[in-house]
Amino acid sequence: MNRIQPSLIRIQSDEVSYHLHILLRFELERALVNGELKVAELPMAWNSRIQTYLGLQVPHDGVGVLQDIHWSMGNFGYFPTYSMGSFYAAQFAEALSQEHPDWEAALAEGDGQAPLAWMREKIHSQGRLYDSQTLCQKATGKPLSVEPFRRYIQQKVAALYEGLTVPA
Repeated sequence: MNRIQPSLIRIQSDEVSYHLHILLRFELERALVNGELKVAELPMAWNSRIQTYLGLQVPHDGVGVLQDIHWSMGNFGYFPTYSMGSFYAAQFAEALSQEHPDWEAALAEGDGQAPLAWMREKIHSQGRLYDSQTLCQKATGKPLSVEPFRRYIQQKVAALYEGLTVPA
């Protein structure tokens, strides 16, 4: 489950390359909306970026540009929220660790009291009162940043692959 290996399919991707899929979609959506890319050019642009970002060749559009239903449904601008969720989660986990350094060990033993109490106090009870940025600032003391996610991935890769790191 934790093997880091690029995949053509977004929903089958690992935690590292998944966000490259999101970046690819965001860039293409932006180019379409700005008139910099025509719909007819989308498959070639997709294939080029998959090659650049993941080093993969796309054998057919079914596992390339047509793999998601979002665009055919007219849902644009949604993909970045998937990455943002990971960024928020990593930042929340870091803040939780500041208050409860042993929460992960306790959770591994089946005790989820600390993270649940923290989430109830900092997130669940506040969630409809503030927008996401304000809630993040109040819960963690910092604005949303990709850095906690980067640290999380670097630590995970180092633990799984004995010293291998993700470039900063």
